[in-house]
Amino acid sequence: MTTPLEDCRPSPRLRLSALWVSLMFCYVYGDYLGLYVPGKLAAVAEGRMAFGQLTPASHMAVALMMALPGLMVALTLLLPAWLARWSCVGLGLVYGGIMALTMMGGAPGFYLLLGTIEIALSAAIVWQALAWPRQP
Repeated sequence: MTTPLEDCRPSPRLRLSALWVSLMFCYVYGDYLGLYVPGKLAAVAEGRMAFGQLTPASHMAVALMMALPGLMVALTLLLPAWLARWSCVGLGLVYGGIMALTMMGGAPGFYLLLGTIEIALSAAIVWQALAWPRQP
């Protein structure tokens, strides 16, 4: 007979950080797979994105938009608990909304699949942050 495995529940910080990591992997793989959509590389070479011509300002905006979830992997572990919690709630809502908007308008099947997973991960981030236990 074997003894049961010990099941240590990770802290809220670790759970949230892991969710941000998972979300980033979905973002990266979605963008990577998107390069295989016919015509996508030509559009990239011409500086066109879904919202129009890429400018230095829009390039910076997209870079910032994609940097924040990556930073949340570490910031969730490093910020004071109250700030980490509310950052996760706010950014989880924002990124879930952004993903919902980008899924409109004839996205390929793989993008819809990853987008659905990303929205679920964003919702899990918000839920986990709101469920952060208080000290007794």
